[in-house]
Amino acid sequence: MNTVTVAAGQYTTTTISTAGFALGLALLGAELWRWHKGGKGGGGKGKGDDGGGAARDPKALIPLGFGIVCGILMIACPAGLLGTLAGFLRWGGNSVGDLSMKWLTGTPSQTLGTAATPRIDGYGAIVVTAVVVTLWILRKTIAKAVRGRWWKGVLIGVLLCVSTGTAALIAQQVVEGANGLGAWAIGGIAKGEIA
Repeated sequence: MNTVTVAAGQYTTTTISTAGFALGLALLGAELWRWHKGGKGGGGKGKGDDGGGAARDPKALIPLGFGIVCGILMIACPAGLLGTLAGFLRWGGNSVGDLSMKWLTGTPSQTLGTAATPRIDGYGAIVVTAVVVTLWILRKTIAKAVRGRWWKGVLIGVLLCVSTGTAALIAQQVVEGANGLGAWAIGGIAKGEIA
């Protein structure tokens, strides 16, 4: 059996409760249902009143998916404003989920796990910074409905990526992708090195 030793600095440790995870799943399920029905209304015509577009149009999932990726990258920032905001969102999700779980089932939530999520490196930080600054500059030009789906995606990403299952595997790929993209940008764009 092979064992892998990983430096502690490569990971950031965060905690999610079963209730916070359930809340993340509920939000994801609701958004996918809206997408499947074609917006809030559904109404059989494939058009909703929230600008969701035609039912099952893959383009309508882009803001949600991008938000999930941003939420995952926020968790991968162990400090700074993004890491603090991710911690606040996770705390809020755990709290609201716990309250809902107690009221609905009479059972308090438990710690799902203290998972070590991958951490962005100096190259990944370039990508995250560029994305955040771009979103800040463009915030007034993005439709309100799109911003709403993006924020839901951020919350879903923050709540679901702290696990040890499939969500954690996806989170690892997103963070490693950001780190690799940043390294490529420095090597290829900034320094002109072609590998």
